[in-house]
Amino acid sequence: MENNRDKRPVKPNIFEEERPHFPKRAVVTGGMPYGNKKLHFGHVGGMFVHADAAARFLRDRIGEENVIFVSGTDCYGSPISESYRKLCEEGYTGTIEDFVRENHESQKRTLEEYEISLNLFGASGLGHTGEVHRKFSAELMERWHENGWLEKLVTSQFYDAKAGQFLNGRQVVGKCPVENCTSDKGYADECSMGHQYMPEELINPKSTLTGDTPEMRDVANWYIDLTKFRELLEQYVSDISEREDVRPLVSNTIREFMTPPMVYVKNDFMEAYEEIKDKMPEHKLNTAANKTSFSLEFSDLAARDKARELLNENGIRFRAGKTLVPFRLTGNIEWSIPAPVLDGEEGLTIWVWPESLWAPISFTKAYLEQCGMPDDEWKKYWCDSESEVYQFIGQDNIYFYGIAEPVLFMATQGSDSLTARPADGQLKMPVLVANNHILFLNKKASSSGAVKPPMAADLLEHYLPEHLRAHFLGLGLGLKSVSFQPKPLNPTAGEKDADPVMKEGKLLSNVFNRVARSCFYTAQKYFDGKMPLGNVDEEVLTGGKEVILKYERAMYRFEFHKVMSLMDEYIRSANKYWAKNIGEADKADDNDMRRRVMINTFHMVRVAVALMHPIAPSGCEMLCEYLGFGKEFWSWDHIFDTLSDLCKGESEHQLKFLDPRIDFFPMYAE
Repeated sequence: MENNRDKRPVKPNIFEEERPHFPKRAVVTGGMPYGNKKLHFGHVGGMFVHADAAARFLRDRIGEENVIFVSGTDCYGSPISESYRKLCEEGYTGTIEDFVRENHESQKRTLEEYEISLNLFGASGLGHTGEVHRKFSAELMERWHENGWLEKLVTSQFYDAKAGQFLNGRQVVGKCPVENCTSDKGYADECSMGHQYMPEELINPKSTLTGDTPEMRDVANWYIDLTKFRELLEQYVSDISEREDVRPLVSNTIREFMTPPMVYVKNDFMEAYEEIKDKMPEHKLNTAANKTSFSLEFSDLAARDKARELLNENGIRFRAGKTLVPFRLTGNIEWSIPAPVLDGEEGLTIWVWPESLWAPISFTKAYLEQCGMPDDEWKKYWCDSESEVYQFIGQDNIYFYGIAEPVLFMATQGSDSLTARPADGQLKMPVLVANNHILFLNKKASSSGAVKPPMAADLLEHYLPEHLRAHFLGLGLGLKSVSFQPKPLNPTAGEKDADPVMKEGKLLSNVFNRVARSCFYTAQKYFDGKMPLGNVDEEVLTGGKEVILKYERAMYRFEFHKVMSLMDEYIRSANKYWAKNIGEADKADDNDMRRRVMINTFHMVRVAVALMHPIAPSGCEMLCEYLGFGKEFWSWDHIFDTLSDLCKGESEHQLKFLDPRIDFFPMYAE
């Protein structure tokens, strides 16, 4: 008879797999919140917690002194100016700088409450970090100009005749012209989903100042033409597609913009198109039986733009496709960084999106200067082959960080021999860690949308920070958009319904807390408050090593949901081992058996607390203190060491006395 068991897949041996390689030094950055608002739950749960877990892990893995975690308030741009204008209409008497500083301080406090361990949370327009950022921004603009990459283009810009001023960014609201865009708002030259287009393409524009339809007036600005970097971007996206630590979401989104210039026309206009097609620039017609529109494909932007003019003249409605376009670097909004005077072009300011892309470099520079380091110390982190930069962002911003940023960084190399694989001394291409949307009660929440998100600080009225941190990491935002459904804020939740947010919280406060406390109280009752030391059973030792290696690979890939699943299984197994075996030892009243159970369980606690440290730092550090160890406990130089190894051959180790009803991971705030 055939043995079906022989056909089962062979489980891979984790001990034989090559371990991931980590850099010598690392910078971790988190996307910058605008300076016109407090932090809502999406800022923290959708990005900052993930960045913090990575930064804390890297500190443990490669050394605290080798990791810099920076972010800051995005101070400039039309969203801030527009919010400030509306606030002044309501009676606010402070300056725009006062307004931004108040929000910056609020953001900083909230991040501290969530235990986000930033080395520096700066501000692009305030204080020392603002000064460093202004200087570095001017240096970059001059570098690009010197290298021949800046192009001065005259384009049409919205002008509100009634208000007597040009309109920027969110001072204009309409509908995004990009095909299949689901954005609820299109602004002057980008929509809320991050799609870029020329201002004249915006559908049904209205001025937020007067409500009038603005006119178009010509202005000159500096651009970098992304189309000239197409081959390099193709190399870049090919390279990151091969990386385990870059999610497919990133490369797939970038590829959407690597298509030729296209316009999409409803099938209803096919007859009208047929009448003028011979007058249009050379193009390719694409049709499909199951599509409601057809597309016209052009060789370059100039041909597409000529076709757009002809379509407009003949009343044929169309929408543009995603493609590479010139990337605007400057504008004329007053609340911005002044652009250097180049070729006599005065009065320009740097557009907020470009300068926010290099702001993490400015923040790194500012932090190292505060530490008394030389002016060029930042290059060890941003321009060295032994370093890595990890940027945590939301999926809406992949266009800027995955297309514009690589081009801006490559453009600093010079005009000859450009490469998408920078050498030592050249700006690195950051590793982009993009999360999908975090929804609120199954809907996309936005400060400017119909569904308002809860403020991050307000959630702390219902939950402890470590419970929320663990929950956000367990959602799996790297895989898909997921809904945040806190029971206290869910009007449809029943009284007896479980709170989804507390799934991970209960792992900490019930299961992990229980097994750790049990070990301490048993040591105090039977071993004079000393932890028994000795050889760990081989099965327990092997199980710990296996979970460490799986955890390391999941962290390398930023698969935080796998980390949480792995830790859930391991902590529960430790609790089950303790409950079963200590019960047998107590029943037999056998202290030798009790000692053996203690040695094995304390080892499992040791593994669990080391791996949970980036996720639930306060409780883990308290547990480490009670175990009687210092910072060396977290170092991955000793991650496979047993407690006996860490105690260097002692037969017993004194524990800090744990009073009754003291929790390492409380269920409720005290």
